Amino acid sequence: MLTLSDAVGRIKTAEEDRVGYTRSSFKHWNAGEDRADGCNTRNEVLLAEAIVAPAVGPGCKISGGTWRSYYDGQEVNGPAGLDIDHMVHLAEAWDSGASAWTPAKREAYANDQRAATSLVAVTARTNRQKADQEPADWLPPVPEVRYRYAAEWVSTKLRWQLSADQPELEALKVFAEGACEDTVVQYTVVK
Repeated sequence: MLTLSDAVGRIKTAEEDRVGYTRSSFKHWNAGEDRADGCNTRNEVLLAEAIVAPAVGPGCKISGGTWRSYYDGQEVNGPAGLDIDHMVHLAEAWDSGASAWTPAKREAYANDQRAATSLVAVTARTNRQKADQEPADWLPPVPEVRYRYAAEWVSTKLRWQLSADQPELEALKVFAEGACEDTVVQYTVVK
């Protein structure tokens, strides 16, 4: 465990490069962690994050259930209004080092359920507002969760040994040196 300040200090700085990026470079929503449950990664995340469990039908068809989207504080009934957000979105991962990874490692990144902070169920609206922006350009609309967001962003960057460009690093330092300096970051490096 590290303070947010110490964790931000561990992120390597590098220029970002989006050359060659396509979303399809990251095979996502594979068979998930539990290959026997018939659910893909997306549905496994939905099941894990539900605050009221949904019904699960044949082929892992999910219906009903309730979720709380922490980015905007909205309660969502039924899975249709939710996206599964990659905390550090796929384009940012590519820009920050994933372009050099094997296809298998990019697939592991896109389906990472071994860290609760890697994938998160949020309203489709806020996920689309975030799009492919980093913390220098976008933060959750609910101010109270921005520290958590910054810590989870940093945790994901460190977990996957991704770099940050200067504007991103400066934005993270503002959080690290501000009111959330005592926020804790936990991660395990993926080899």
